[in-house]
Amino acid sequence: MRVLFTGGGTAGHINPALAVAATVKEKDPHAEILYVGTERGMESKLVPAAGFAFETIDIRGFVRSFSPKSILKNLATVGKVLGAEHRAGKILEKFRPDVVMGTGGYVCGPVVKKAAAMGIPTVIHEQNAFPGVTIKLLSKKADRVLLAVEEAGKHLDPSVSYTVTGNPVRSGFLYTTKKEARRELGLDDRMAVVSFGGSLGAERVNMAVADLIAWSVRKKQIQHIHATGRYGTELMPQLLTERRVNLAQNPQVDIREYIDNMPQCFAAADLIICRAGAITLSELQVAGRAAILIPSPNVAENHQYHNAMVLVHHGAARIIEEKDLTGEKLIQMVKELLENPEKLAALSKNAAKMAIVDTNDRIYDVIRQLAGNK
Repeated sequence: MRVLFTGGGTAGHINPALAVAATVKEKDPHAEILYVGTERGMESKLVPAAGFAFETIDIRGFVRSFSPKSILKNLATVGKVLGAEHRAGKILEKFRPDVVMGTGGYVCGPVVKKAAAMGIPTVIHEQNAFPGVTIKLLSKKADRVLLAVEEAGKHLDPSVSYTVTGNPVRSGFLYTTKKEARRELGLDDRMAVVSFGGSLGAERVNMAVADLIAWSVRKKQIQHIHATGRYGTELMPQLLTERRVNLAQNPQVDIREYIDNMPQCFAAADLIICRAGAITLSELQVAGRAAILIPSPNVAENHQYHNAMVLVHHGAARIIEEKDLTGEKLIQMVKELLENPEKLAALSKNAAKMAIVDTNDRIYDVIRQLAGNK
């Protein structure tokens, strides 16, 4: 079986494709995998690092503005789209895939479109509760449309049929227990909070969390792991110093740039404070963890807000929009959950109810079926 994956721009589009690609190789060691992305995107590093063959096409998105500069850029983008379709055709002719799977981002548009035109079976997967422009357009052409959550279906054309599969997540989120995770992290039985604003960090999140840490160190009732992100490595120590927090005297507070053992941290935590990226939310569900979500407002079509509200409506998370985020509001929400463990437990239980734990297998079955029908 030969499978071509395509998707890019953000890790949220790339990692699901890589997770499914790994499942394909696990179940069919003789399968041949090719990933198509852009040279500029994160996929150019993530895909080769995962051990898969990688080809590139040159494409970018349209600028949503009518300024003279934007119009000129969009005219150039039209040319790139035409060139990308030609390049996609060459790649498809050479690799001869049995199935093409797209996971979103501008790059998958010309690849999936060209594959469909060539009669190659196609499948697309949308990770968010609010489908992106590319997935909306491709949903009318693809042989199979897969969604992470049912709520995304209402944003597609009524004529489009789809299957809810969930989002692929790493196996560590399924199998790591709280007891073993806390032992590995050196945590005790007190409430444990894990917080982060993304790999680059988010200033508003760091500022609010600094207030929360300053409040919690006085109570000594909370253990806290916080990832500052790349741009918060200098800011967070400054914020804590201003709030008279001495980290050397408070070993229950762990400040780091990035959390590279996320499955263990999720398993150890009672409460997660984070953005509302699609994969993160699926990880919360699989781990069965309560969350306070702070959706990023700086994403296409405000899709993180829509993602967050799916969990909120299921009683699986609380939400603070960034425009309303203050240290005081975050402290009040954490304090309520600390003092009412039954509310914290309910959020965790409802998150676990939403989990789809066999996503990779479901998507693999679709790919195998399409390959068999070719």
